[in-house]
Amino acid sequence: MGPHPAVAAIRLAVRRVLHDVLTDVQRTDAQRADLRRPEAQRSPEHVPPRPAHPHPPREQATTPLVLVACSGGADSMALASALAFEAPKLGIRAGGVTVDHGLQDGSDLRAAEVVARLTALGLDPIESVAVDVGRDGGPEAAARDARYGALDAVADRHGAAAILLGHTRDDQAETVLLGLARGSGIRSLSGMAAVSGGPGADRRYRRPFLHIDRQTARKACMVQSLPVWDDPHNTDPAYTRSRLRHEGLPALEKALGKGVVEALARTAQLSRDDADALDHWAAQAEASVRDAAGLLECAKLYALPPAVRRRIVRRAAIEAGAPAGALFARHLEEVDRLITGWRGQGAINLPGKVVAQRQGGRLVIRQGC
Repeated sequence: MGPHPAVAAIRLAVRRVLHDVLTDVQRTDAQRADLRRPEAQRSPEHVPPRPAHPHPPREQATTPLVLVACSGGADSMALASALAFEAPKLGIRAGGVTVDHGLQDGSDLRAAEVVARLTALGLDPIESVAVDVGRDGGPEAAARDARYGALDAVADRHGAAAILLGHTRDDQAETVLLGLARGSGIRSLSGMAAVSGGPGADRRYRRPFLHIDRQTARKACMVQSLPVWDDPHNTDPAYTRSRLRHEGLPALEKALGKGVVEALARTAQLSRDDADALDHWAAQAEASVRDAAGLLECAKLYALPPAVRRRIVRRAAIEAGAPAGALFARHLEEVDRLITGWRGQGAINLPGKVVAQRQGGRLVIRQGC
């Protein structure tokens, strides 16, 4: 008799991701080997790799390490159990990391419990990292920034090939709705990527459960008798995502019927495909709208489709120092009017003390005083 269907589902999802990680590691190893050959003997399609760690451990080439980020909740505990089961069969070392945000009394004890549970699953190495959560962007964004910073540091320290995150299809649906509420465009509607990067590692983070619902992960924990922790912040109405989870989505399902979560997750994937295509178009078009000095020419920008033009403007603003997370659609719309509705208006102030203004038919985006 095979495993419970919920357990089988999470293991299959993790197995697929681990195969992808192995493929990436093998490709990177081949590229490094190619670099060591004389230039005349290198593969013509060779592109120098971007290593995940500047000095990876010697054994990484043969036994890559994959970490699971675990809070102790049902999603991440289900993920940890599946990683512990699948990784040895593929010759992969499996470790774990838990982040103590210090936002609740006894959070250090909770982190120690998570370490004990990961140890019981046979994961190694395991780290517990305490972080200081700032205030920029609100409590949820600040906690997220601190968490990813800690995860990146652990991955660099151990030379990990990847970090697995337990975001589920329900989390994806919530992310899409939050993006819709912000009105930030198609990229916000694309939700979380199945594969995303950290500093110096474009494919560091993997989300195996984006097509698995939250109840499946919880059921997998229950049938395996895995203890889980329910974070009280997940039910605290002070947090936007919590209100959306317990009030917004149920109201949508009541009004529209079941299947809202699946539809939103599907929307995320379709939006991501469109956004990736537009980003590629904008990257190709950017060189054609700059003059010999590298300045953006307003007339050439005007001739581009708005979706492509605004992507070029956004990238220029970020390169000038505007924080990507603070640069919203309304900012880009104001800058866009310097191109499409020029009436002699003054400079536009953007986040990060960046200023955009039109000068002699050129769009100049730079750091202000």
